[in-house]
Amino acid sequence: MSNYKLKIAIAGATGYVGLDLVNLLSKHPKIKLVNLCATRNLGKKIHIFDGRLKKTLPKISRLNQVKWNEIDLLFLSLPNGAAHNIIKELYYKYSHLKFIDLSADFRIKNHLIYKKYYKKKHNAKNLINNSLYSIAELKKKIITNYRIISNPGCYPTSIQLALYPLIKKKLIKLDNITIDSKSGYSGAGKNYKKKFKYKNFGSATFAYSPISHRHIAEMDQEFKKISKKIKFIFNPHLIPTFRGILSSIYIHKKKGVTINKIVYALKKFYSKDNFIKILKQNTHLGTGNVLNTNDCEISVCNTRYENKLVIFSAIDNLVKGAAGQAVQNMNLMFKFKETLGLK
Repeated sequence: MSNYKLKIAIAGATGYVGLDLVNLLSKHPKIKLVNLCATRNLGKKIHIFDGRLKKTLPKISRLNQVKWNEIDLLFLSLPNGAAHNIIKELYYKYSHLKFIDLSADFRIKNHLIYKKYYKKKHNAKNLINNSLYSIAELKKKIITNYRIISNPGCYPTSIQLALYPLIKKKLIKLDNITIDSKSGYSGAGKNYKKKFKYKNFGSATFAYSPISHRHIAEMDQEFKKISKKIKFIFNPHLIPTFRGILSSIYIHKKKGVTINKIVYALKKFYSKDNFIKILKQNTHLGTGNVLNTNDCEISVCNTRYENKLVIFSAIDNLVKGAAGQAVQNMNLMFKFKETLGLK
């Protein structure tokens, strides 16, 4: 069995995230890509969409052409509202089959909140509790118990990795957290020009959704598992670059807590994690080091006010924020080395 390769199908293989997923999995030593699925460009070779990809990879096919008895894992890199229908159709028919969903369909445990934020009725409500929302570093111990893994959003990944240990260790005040995140436009998908009809899109910066951005729902849900007292403001921005996220998180430390203690707490929490890099305090931070990697860099900095700090958290939205974390979750699900195919 040691030479066995997982047989993989990908739904949504030609999107920005899908192509990064194909790129990573095509180099993974324990993986065999069997089906690369989409609804258009059927029969074409995947390398025409991305020069990084091998010409020998499977041609693009329809999802209904997949022989599910021969597939171990399905990655779903689809628009919100599509994955829950597909998983509902397959989950009970093929008990061996596992799923990693990169959309929001299984992120929100309350189907009414899902409908509120995503304007879609959830058609697999009975499967929501059978799924696991998994930021890989936070769910390692339980991930093998689930067949459906919900990959988190890119903004929430950068934010939760920075804040989770500090909330858990009760080092910061919870009633006044401000989060300012900036993302490359690939986070909006290939139809970004339809979603954001701004002038000079390719050369300007835009703030949007200050009240009800969709990712607030999953951050509310996950933070309240630690403390129901947390209150935060989140405002995202699109910037004129293709990939990368930089989150600036403004927090007030509790009385008697120093910046050294906060940096130490982060380093200790992630001491056994290969992809989380806690930088020296007051280190300036951008996305340059993390692009095209599964890394998250975190820097804690002083501000002009003694009790107020800013935490910078940088990831590649298409890798650690999506495809890379999905591969990391797969490695954990199947008990491979966590870094396999990612380092």
